[in-house]
Amino acid sequence: RADIKMEYKQLRVWNLKLSDAGIYTCKYGPHKVSTSLHVFKLTISLDGHFLHNEVPELILMQNSSSPLPDLSITLFNSNNNRVTPELQSKTRQKYIVNLKKLEAMDSGTWVCQISSDSPLINRNISFAVKVLGFQNPDLERKYAAVDSTVILSWRLNSQKIKWKEGFRGQLNWKQQESANAHELLDFSVTEQGQLHETRKSSNFLFEIPERKPESTIEVKLPKVHFNHSGQYQCQLEYQGRHAQSKIELVVMKVSANPVGPLSRGANMTLTCQVSGLLPSNAYLSWERVNGTKMDIKKSKQHEVKFEVNISAAGLWSCHLIEDNDRKISLHYHVEEGPDWINYVIIGASVGGSLLVFVLGCLCIISGKSWQRRRQRAKRMAQARQHLLENKTCQCQLSK
Repeated sequence: RADIKMEYKQLRVWNLKLSDAGIYTCKYGPHKVSTSLHVFKLTISLDGHFLHNEVPELILMQNSSSPLPDLSITLFNSNNNRVTPELQSKTRQKYIVNLKKLEAMDSGTWVCQISSDSPLINRNISFAVKVLGFQNPDLERKYAAVDSTVILSWRLNSQKIKWKEGFRGQLNWKQQESANAHELLDFSVTEQGQLHETRKSSNFLFEIPERKPESTIEVKLPKVHFNHSGQYQCQLEYQGRHAQSKIELVVMKVSANPVGPLSRGANMTLTCQVSGLLPSNAYLSWERVNGTKMDIKKSKQHEVKFEVNISAAGLWSCHLIEDNDRKISLHYHVEEGPDWINYVIIGASVGGSLLVFVLGCLCIISGKSWQRRRQRAKRMAQARQHLLENKTCQCQLSK
């Protein structure tokens, strides 16, 4: 592991080990020169190959013939930003530090800067970090309207970081956090970076697009149903370790009661509903297009079903607003009933009123007629009774 270049008076040692540290003396005739070799060794866990959200461990060791100095360690990531490590243990010979959880963007060349005041040391050691994962965030929320087309995609970074080993994964869906997961597809990526996908679910209506960006897991929902909402989790596996990214799909629908044209003077209930819980900074809002401020109605916090009573026809829009940003809007056109319907309703109302009035009059007349007949019958009965009493008296006198 060493050779000497006599013409330059040089000793070259490669593949240094900690045990190579010490004092090296060069003698040339009556001359003698000594130098001290201080050796550092930096190792990184998992040979620098990590998955998203894993925490690397760095071990720095030193050896020297002189008393070992107290070292200061500074780290710089692939974007040349300073990173503060967490010191796990420390001796003069061995330092163990942990980094933060890695993200896909942390892939690249890192630098460990070693410094000491006595003896004066300022040394940089570079090391490679590869983080296999998704270029998506850990959790992403996506909004869609009922019957619309939605494409959900996860971008792998394996090609970007030149990952040379194969891995596999799967895409699962579950409607609620506590529900059972349904496997939609599984995939594998070869050492050459070729992606192979296999559909697993036959009950769920989705498509795997043929044309899509490289190293991308993608599903297409051609006609979203309200019950297609939930969590879509894409998970990859490498050497028994896992990394995942979720897309939460929130579906919106609107409806009216009663359905149909809105007659003049009548009311209608509009309902806007979303399939999942909303964050604290989001709410629903009904608004009549080209209407007034009186036509804008906002839901309460965390309200997922928002109903409003309206009396004005026109185009009404339900907006889902998050951080004062409209994430999705769904429209409902309320038709105004034609004039003849209004006339029919007015006529029916007037006719009904007249019918009630006529029936009332007939009832009064019938009642009075019945009362008169009753009184006449009563008088005739009294007259008969009177005649009978008179005849009885006459018979008694004749005797």
